[in-house]
Amino acid sequence: MAGDADVIVVGAGLSGLVAATEISDAGKRVIVVDQEGEQSLGGQAFWSFGGLFLVGSPEQRRLGIKDSYELALQDWMGSAGFDRHEDLWPRRWAEAYVAFAAGEKRGWLRTMGHRIFPIVGWAERGGYDAMAHGNSVPRFHVSWGTGPGVVEPFERRAREAQASGRLTFKFRHRVDALTMTNGVVEGITGSILEPDSIERGKSTSRKVTGEFTLRAQAVIVASGGIGGNHDLVRQNWPKRLGSAPKNMISGVPEHVDGRMIGITEAAGARLINRDRMWHYVEGVRNWSPIWPHHGIRILPGPSSMWFDATGKRLAAPLFPGSDTLGQLQYIMNTGYDYSWFVLTQSIIKKEFALSGSEQNPDLTGKSWLLTARRATNKGAPGPVEAFKNHGADFIVRDNLSDLVAAMNKLSGDDLLKFEDIKAQIEARDREIANPYVKDAQVMNIHNARRYVGDRLIRTARPHRLLDPAHGPLIAVKLNILTRKTLGGFETDLDSRVFGSDGSIIAGLYAVGEAAGFGGGGMHGYRSLEGTFLGGCLFSGRNAGRAAAKAVT
Repeated sequence: MAGDADVIVVGAGLSGLVAATEISDAGKRVIVVDQEGEQSLGGQAFWSFGGLFLVGSPEQRRLGIKDSYELALQDWMGSAGFDRHEDLWPRRWAEAYVAFAAGEKRGWLRTMGHRIFPIVGWAERGGYDAMAHGNSVPRFHVSWGTGPGVVEPFERRAREAQASGRLTFKFRHRVDALTMTNGVVEGITGSILEPDSIERGKSTSRKVTGEFTLRAQAVIVASGGIGGNHDLVRQNWPKRLGSAPKNMISGVPEHVDGRMIGITEAAGARLINRDRMWHYVEGVRNWSPIWPHHGIRILPGPSSMWFDATGKRLAAPLFPGSDTLGQLQYIMNTGYDYSWFVLTQSIIKKEFALSGSEQNPDLTGKSWLLTARRATNKGAPGPVEAFKNHGADFIVRDNLSDLVAAMNKLSGDDLLKFEDIKAQIEARDREIANPYVKDAQVMNIHNARRYVGDRLIRTARPHRLLDPAHGPLIAVKLNILTRKTLGGFETDLDSRVFGSDGSIIAGLYAVGEAAGFGGGGMHGYRSLEGTFLGGCLFSGRNAGRAAAKAVT
């Protein structure tokens, strides 16, 4: 079939770039369209912390971590909780992805120049039994260069393909429909938006200056999720997580609007598991926002005490860094959409990190000198101190009475009772003096400090919260932060999309978040973290290779 290219990729984020570069490397012609400008190349991956889920890596082995495909798959399946008829392909994708993470993923990236920070993080630690949610061992590998360090190899490959004439970028091209003949996808139509050179992440103009039509033998949907569209988030919010939050902040820019998902579904694609989503409960309002309702996620160590809006401590094992979905469900079932961390200066300087490339200039800038200061600085990292000093959700006081009063003033509902908060903190503090305790969170802290990575840079030495030597006291109001959709278009392992009648739609592929990172939801209900960028890499690679073989 004659066309403008062999394959069209809708979306210039990470999954789209991976697919496009695989297609161009196979000698095929590819067009990449995106409604945003060239400054947004790389999409959400650019803003990320750059975490990658790897299994049995050299970095793990050097730190004494014993991992295996079998253990990782056990953790994945225990976290996913697949329980639906439509989980057939998500389960197959999960098995294939864990094998990829335990196999060629690291080496494939390394041949392109990608490198990894040597200390492996321990995200989503669970705390239930061995077959339930959580990473049994540390698996969160931070890319050297964070998100931009993941994007760079594929942007470089794309630019080389562009220079050779095999790849064409068409920015500010917004897709309005898929074109089909006799059930076969053969291209796209849409609107050309006026040029807009505003900085990456900020809202761009939607003024239409023209129309376009492009034809190809295959179209790959790599348009991302719905996290920037709060109305869609609420529309898909599952009842099992309580009522949808009245107040949310955004972990992604406004253009992550889910628009292309609706267009693709209208063309007959089967969207499954739309009620599975991954939003964070440790969100804070950005004091220097880039996009509307801009929020940042705190990546916490295990020591902060966590209270709900009424002042009740979250039950075990809902400790910081343990079970994001469990925490979200608990918080929303309180009838409020926020919660609180209470901690000390000693904890914040050792345990608080902020998600996002722009919040980690040392890692993003690949500075070993600045990164080493995380372990040696007397204060918290600069971006964390900036939030402590300027963030609307941070409160710093020298005594607990003043701290609780300020917490009530900030929330505006006067729910917290000083004596209740004081009693819970003092009870926890009595457990600190002995190495043998019954407080499950303190047990968790001791367990974390057995791991050298946590002891060095992620877990403070156990101490009493009310010990003035570790002050001042700090409270952080935590908001619900929108981020990822875990459901998506049902696909086979070649990323080909199924139609509503159960048959493959010829010429249509979906990757990344639009495909639930593979199959329509390979994470199931929960993520083990470091799996979103990896899902973009894996699904984009599969789709690119399969589409390149399929076109003539």
